[in-house]
Amino acid sequence: MHYTLHMTARCNLQCSYCYVDFSGADMTRETARATVDLAARGAKRAGLIFFGGEPLLMRDLITDTIAYARSRERPEECQFFFKITTNGLLLDDEFLSYACRERLFVALSLDGVKEAHNAHRVDKNGLGSYDRVVDAARRLLAAKPYSPALMTVRPDSLHLYAAGVESLFSLGFSYVISSLDYSAGWQESDLPELERQYKLIADIYERKTLAEDKFYFSPFEVKISSHINSRTYCHERCELGLRQLSVGPDGTLYPCVQFVGDPKFQLGDVRRGIDEEIRQALYKHNENEKAGCDRCAIRARCNHYCACLNRQATGSIDEVSPMLCAHERIVLPIADELAERLYQKGSALFIQKQYNDFYPLLSLAEDRS
Repeated sequence: MHYTLHMTARCNLQCSYCYVDFSGADMTRETARATVDLAARGAKRAGLIFFGGEPLLMRDLITDTIAYARSRERPEECQFFFKITTNGLLLDDEFLSYACRERLFVALSLDGVKEAHNAHRVDKNGLGSYDRVVDAARRLLAAKPYSPALMTVRPDSLHLYAAGVESLFSLGFSYVISSLDYSAGWQESDLPELERQYKLIADIYERKTLAEDKFYFSPFEVKISSHINSRTYCHERCELGLRQLSVGPDGTLYPCVQFVGDPKFQLGDVRRGIDEEIRQALYKHNENEKAGCDRCAIRARCNHYCACLNRQATGSIDEVSPMLCAHERIVLPIADELAERLYQKGSALFIQKQYNDFYPLLSLAEDRS
């Protein structure tokens, strides 16, 4: 089970697409430790993800929580692993050294090229944060080279999508986790440009793969996997509270990050535990096929089941955004054609990456040798 700790709503940026409610108190030490206790209860592995706002504003609580979790670890019992998602402005050398010692996985938000990033990721004075975040990215990658970049794409930055992906790879990121902001004002007129950008990214993907560069670009990797692993992919859907829970600053449990603060989606709290009846009922409700999706040819490979995305886009977990539907219909054939080209060219890296379950371990061992 993974627990995402929403440690604070405070942030040192004012990103225009942020969905966080900036009211409310910070998480307390007692709440964070109660989360650790809940996570350790009957689990052999548990993930703690530090989230915000900007979680590094709560650095002391992060280090205290990790120390407490380490004190709860026992051989053959619960083992903890840790992750933080940060905007990078407070990511100094001291914290990076600490992250390396504690095996704290760090994900950095960076929206591609400067123009796209600075259009929305600004500080309290309205100044773009790109140069400061790139400086943090270089230090992060020097210390932890497998750290991912988290990239958000909006309609006004769509024309910079491929250039942004290329710039992140050039900066040294091997892992790019990209997603559209479905809550933005997408129009049908944006779709030809979205298709054009994905085709440009497919060219980047093919070039890097044939050069045997090791990398990951989430929209293509997920869709290629959904074809190769079609028998199991449909069972790896949004699990809405079954394997991941979000912990509000007050300790209330929610099924995912988009639901924090909404009383209709409370699943218990870290002191009393998880309300299993409510959790199972919510999961089963979300398993129901969405209106209009039951006869769709790509429904088994589509993200329409993701309750978090649906809520972000439409305000309801039961209603799928037309833009999400359009995105899936655009990206799937491009990813499939890309995969077919690489397979036909006999790319050893592509075949290992997509067909060998042991590839991540073999790749890591090779990089360290």
